[in-house]
Amino acid sequence: MTENALPSPASTAPLPSPASPASGSSPRRSDATRAGILAAARERFATDGYERATIRAIARDANIDPSMVMRYYGNKEGLFAAATSVDLRIPDFGPVAREDVGRVLVAHFLDMWEDADALTALLRMGMTHQAGAERMREVFAEQVLPVARAVCPDPAEAPTRAALCAAQLLGLALTRYVLRFPPSAALTREEITRWLAPTVQRYLTAERP
Repeated sequence: MTENALPSPASTAPLPSPASPASGSSPRRSDATRAGILAAARERFATDGYERATIRAIARDANIDPSMVMRYYGNKEGLFAAATSVDLRIPDFGPVAREDVGRVLVAHFLDMWEDADALTALLRMGMTHQAGAERMREVFAEQVLPVARAVCPDPAEAPTRAALCAAQLLGLALTRYVLRFPPSAALTREEITRWLAPTVQRYLTAERP
């Protein structure tokens, strides 16, 4: 019987019910396969760049057949989009006091950098490959710019202020999580927040110098 053939009428083997263990394990296998593909893709895109990375090499890294990559993501463009899709989960700053925005934003990004391998991989891609840099710009424009626009004195200055905040947040991530400079990596979360939050706060809410 071929993969897509229907069971013959003579077949007596029962199909697994929705509640059976066999059917329950399939989504878990699918999730694990997708996670393995995305992890391999992020590493390969970060190492080789978008143009040089291949579906075959990513499949080899993930220890699966290339057809499985195509099945889940269609083509390299679709795989790259999925591998670089990052939700920064920016909190609602509505209830946050204006003078506390910098501290909350820095603390949130520390949580994100320490828990999200995808974000670190995207930073690595952005350092050396144009496609990764463009995706990183999109992520910050879509998700950080609205914060600056909501709290800065003049909304027209929001892009500049968001870019300055990104310089601080990405610079920290680069030295702490990618390059692992010893002094940066040795700082505690509380120390980083005390050093960085006042600068981010100034970029967001201080009057234009």
